[in-house]
Amino acid sequence: MTTPTIGLSTHIWNNNLRSVALLVFYPILVAGIFWTICWALGLAFNNSGAVGAYPLHDRGAGTSVSFANTLLWEYWPLIFTGVAIWFVIAWFFHTKMIRKISHSHPVTREDEPDLYNMLENLCISRGIAMPKLEIIETHARNAFASGINQSSYTITITRGLLNTLQKDEIEGVMAHELTHILNRDVRLLIVTVIFTGLFGFLAQLVWSNVRYNLFYTRGRRDNNGGVVIAIIVIAIILWLGYIATLLMRFMLSRSREYMADAGAIELTKNPEAMMRALMRIAGKDRIPETTDDIAMMCIENHVPFLGLFATHPPIDKRIAMLSATTGTPIPQPPKNISADPLQSFGRPEDKPRRNPWLTRARRD
Repeated sequence: MTTPTIGLSTHIWNNNLRSVALLVFYPILVAGIFWTICWALGLAFNNSGAVGAYPLHDRGAGTSVSFANTLLWEYWPLIFTGVAIWFVIAWFFHTKMIRKISHSHPVTREDEPDLYNMLENLCISRGIAMPKLEIIETHARNAFASGINQSSYTITITRGLLNTLQKDEIEGVMAHELTHILNRDVRLLIVTVIFTGLFGFLAQLVWSNVRYNLFYTRGRRDNNGGVVIAIIVIAIILWLGYIATLLMRFMLSRSREYMADAGAIELTKNPEAMMRALMRIAGKDRIPETTDDIAMMCIENHVPFLGLFATHPPIDKRIAMLSATTGTPIPQPPKNISADPLQSFGRPEDKPRRNPWLTRARRD
């Protein structure tokens, strides 16, 4: 089953093509930002009278433009090497990074037998290897898929979603995230997050240096005014680069969610359960103490401010698309489950339960 706008094969092909394009684009963006920083440094040192501290003529450049060109030509191997090192580290350790910032923990068949079997049956129906399974102990209702290749694919689901959704609705959510893996949406998002994190890290590092020079070196500020100006300029340029990478995230096609919803119905043959799951998740998706990178990968990421920077289509539009595509009437908004979903879901009673609300109360 596909949406009317795009076919599945085309969607997968476009995701693979975008992943390659991002891998090519980001090193070029880094080089462009480095050139802009060098150009701004030339202007800052000249205008501040600190030419003697870092004279342009010593670099064989008479203007800030030629100064930037000279430095870029000298240091481009170092720039691309740094980008490559960052990417290699993130490629091999992104699973641990995501686990840390999302506060998730892995579970086995012994920990969550029914949930584990549900995901295993979905994978068997498509003839694919089963991804890893993790849980976030939070009241939020959400889930996301992560990973770059078969050995790192992971589906993470929140305890709040398990506590409030029925079994067929949970199955729809699991199928949705499994479809993201099949459609290569996960790989594209991870590549985007890796390079967004690079610019965010550099911008934070330089901005910390700016604050140190402004507030902790007041006595020496007159002597290093040109340096402070230069650092401020660098920080501004890096933040602009970070914003550019964020815009790249928002430009990623939101049709991936429609395609994942359709893929979930193809796997479960239960469009009503998928629509009910989206209704239960709506407005309850925000995972506390996590980042926007994680929110972007989740099944829902609502943006209250007119959807200006929305990474997901609105829930009501997704439900309407499912109803129109499958010919299934939109169900009535479901009521909350009064029974303990953990018991009905088959969690062994001899396993200790982690209470996220008790933990949060102690922390507050």
